[in-house]
Amino acid sequence: MAARSLGRGVGRLLGSLLVRSGQPLRSLRWVSAPRGADAPPPGSYPVLSAQAAREPAAFWGPLARDVLVWDTPYHTVWDCDFSRGKIGWFLGGRLNVSVCCLDQHVQKSPESVALIWERDEPGTEVRITYRELLETTCRLANTLKRYGVHRGDRVAIYMPVSPMAVAAMLACARIGAIHNVVFAGFSAESLAGRINDAKCKVVITYNQGLRGGRVTELKKIVDEAVKQCPTIQHVLVAHRTDAKVNMGPLDVHLEQEMANEVPVCAPEIMGSEDMLFMLYTSGSTGKPKGLVHTQAGYLLYAAVTHKLVFDYQPGDVFGCVADIGWITGHSYVVYGPLCNGATSVLFESTPVYPDAGRYWETVQRLKINQFYGAPTAVRLLLKHGDAWVKKYDRSSLRTLGSVGEPINNEAWDWLHKVVGDGRCTLVDTWWQTETGGICIAPRPSEEGAEILPGMAMRPFFGILPVLLDEKGNVVEGGDVTGALCISQAWPGMARTIYGDHNRFIDSYFRTFPGYYFTGDGAYRTESGYYQITGRMDDVINISGHRLGTAEIEDAIAEHPAVPETAVVSFPHDIKGEVPFAFIVLRDDASDTESVMKEVKSSVASRIAKYAVPDQILVVKRLPKTRSGKVMRRLLRKIVMGTVQDLGDTTTLEDPNVIVEIMNTYQKHKDRQAAATK
Repeated sequence: MAARSLGRGVGRLLGSLLVRSGQPLRSLRWVSAPRGADAPPPGSYPVLSAQAAREPAAFWGPLARDVLVWDTPYHTVWDCDFSRGKIGWFLGGRLNVSVCCLDQHVQKSPESVALIWERDEPGTEVRITYRELLETTCRLANTLKRYGVHRGDRVAIYMPVSPMAVAAMLACARIGAIHNVVFAGFSAESLAGRINDAKCKVVITYNQGLRGGRVTELKKIVDEAVKQCPTIQHVLVAHRTDAKVNMGPLDVHLEQEMANEVPVCAPEIMGSEDMLFMLYTSGSTGKPKGLVHTQAGYLLYAAVTHKLVFDYQPGDVFGCVADIGWITGHSYVVYGPLCNGATSVLFESTPVYPDAGRYWETVQRLKINQFYGAPTAVRLLLKHGDAWVKKYDRSSLRTLGSVGEPINNEAWDWLHKVVGDGRCTLVDTWWQTETGGICIAPRPSEEGAEILPGMAMRPFFGILPVLLDEKGNVVEGGDVTGALCISQAWPGMARTIYGDHNRFIDSYFRTFPGYYFTGDGAYRTESGYYQITGRMDDVINISGHRLGTAEIEDAIAEHPAVPETAVVSFPHDIKGEVPFAFIVLRDDASDTESVMKEVKSSVASRIAKYAVPDQILVVKRLPKTRSGKVMRRLLRKIVMGTVQDLGDTTTLEDPNVIVEIMNTYQKHKDRQAAATK
């Protein structure tokens, strides 16, 4: 079946609405209401949002039909019930995601550039056409099949940002395998935990990784992890460097095997609700959650949000600098842009290598039109000054985007005024691994509509935010805060937690029955705009990466001298938040400094280096309720200096513990201050 472009698909949907009112559709830009108009015109953001909310099937059905390449059309647009955690979209439909991302574009424009690999070494970018990416994907898919990977098998991908990593994801999609990308900065133990939970059959990795001029021994980390993984049958090893690595009985030279395969692989036709991939995110209960995303709904939502939030136009160079190990890399480096036939930048390096101008030199050299990055990087670069930005030509930029955490006003202003010269649209986007794609952002909206600093603002089509109070009552009106929930299903949302659907229901639908609970709090303005106020559970957002405090606590508690610990979040100028650990030592622990060094090493080896507590405070005891629960909110108030409002402490077993810890913390701060003089 011939594929239609996303632009044509959206145009057809919007056009159908406009035709009813006799207005021709001239472009994909939103129709602005004339000043003084009593009602918004057809085709405006409010009208389309209302239709998506009122008639989800009529809104998403035509889009899915036109944007995706179907082998068998779907018979039912959606069938969802939040009370049971039941989510289904485009039921009865059959397709292959890699065909949507590759084959359809190869048929029309095989030599158009799919990927620009901005390698760690500046000025050594590599361009890969859609034809080349399809051939690489097919060779890798055939290699996977030859080594026993079949439909439904799980494949772990432990690779940095690279064309081979993208091909690995698409090769899994090609043959109906399920990819499990693990961030190539996680430790061997974290990798092993994810492999074992998913029961992966194969791992794909590199011999080494390069980032910021530093080498990471990826193969050694995989070797250490695989010792604990009985389901792994083969390790496919690609080569990023010329360094030789030890090759054991499970190991396969990937490039050599791919060279023996033909560049054609018949796509496995999948059901709309078959699994596409799983991606692990942290939970407050300690064990990471393998969130499952399925085929059609996820791909459609990633493609439509990529097109409309960033105003992507054919021929643009889209630059999302996220790692593929996170959901941002899945949705806005790989699936969304490739489904739209875009040129997507793969950024392997860091914002400050070899200097603080790296991003902007890359923008100039590659002529990037949309730039999507994290507030952490913006805050870091802001401190290096404006000269590094103004040194380079950024006139190609039209849209700037922020992702991963709320962006503070200073960073927003700098990104808008200095990087964008005050002329680029800046979209502060809110979404999660669970949502699959952007849910709240300033665009789409009418052309010229206001954008406020540091605020996600407008729900995307089909997203119905609701604020609830502690008792689950809906909070109406403006200038209000509450728990951010969503009252209606959308195509891109996760379907379950792999192997534990009850945990999926408990995590997202049990707290507020009838709603998806995001775990975040939000503020709604008088104008109806949304601003995210932060996590409401025991999860820390470190440089945009969510990490459960329980995971860090488990790693710390491995030390025999630490019988008790509690971790809370602490503000950081660059990273946004960092872990602050309170530990209780055994009476016979004599060398406190050694214990703290060993604790940090344990966290780094069990989770990752970025999870290491920024500060550790040794206390005699932790604040507990009479039932034994640690009151972490009190610990956070102590380190934040907001002890004048401790809230309800009547359940504390001994209120004197607060004064104890406050005194200990003050001494800790005094020592820090003295050390900096």
